[in-house]
Amino acid sequence: MTMSLTTPPQFHPNLDVAAVAATDASLSRTATMADLPAIEALHDLAFGPGALTRAAYRVREGCPPLSPWCRVMCRGPALIAAIRYTKIRIGGHGQALLLGPLAVAPDYANQGHGRRLLADSLDHARSTGMTLVLLVGDPPYYARFGFQPVGPGRLRWPGPVDPQRVLMLELQAGCFTALHGKIVGAD
Repeated sequence: MTMSLTTPPQFHPNLDVAAVAATDASLSRTATMADLPAIEALHDLAFGPGALTRAAYRVREGCPPLSPWCRVMCRGPALIAAIRYTKIRIGGHGQALLLGPLAVAPDYANQGHGRRLLADSLDHARSTGMTLVLLVGDPPYYARFGFQPVGPGRLRWPGPVDPQRVLMLELQAGCFTALHGKIVGAD
């Protein structure tokens, strides 16, 4: 089945999983503005309305809702997972991305869709010259992909964050050594 980009995939909280599973395998691709309503519905389901007050969301304020590094996973007509990235500057230095959120529809959780989206998107970030990916997230999950704790005192967020959940992945070896300071969204 070929998916038409003129008809955006939809996220359906009451999705008939068996019917979707009978369609073609999952497709990972770059997110488009047509996907945005389904992505936001998935985020609302996964994280709730309080997520918008977190420091990571405040970094994204004023930035485009999607960047070239954002990806979605579709299965048939359904959007089942999404990962977002925002280009950021750390202490005035660019070429870095803020990852998140990564969300998978509950009926598709723990089946590798999030891992595949993350791996695909990190490969794309490397190939486009990004040097660092930063996130606030679950250390055991992201450690599998090489993310490491940042440590306290290096970064200034626009709000409180749990320093034990601030993680980074160098896409270019040694790039983080010189970085410190305020994190802001970049164009």
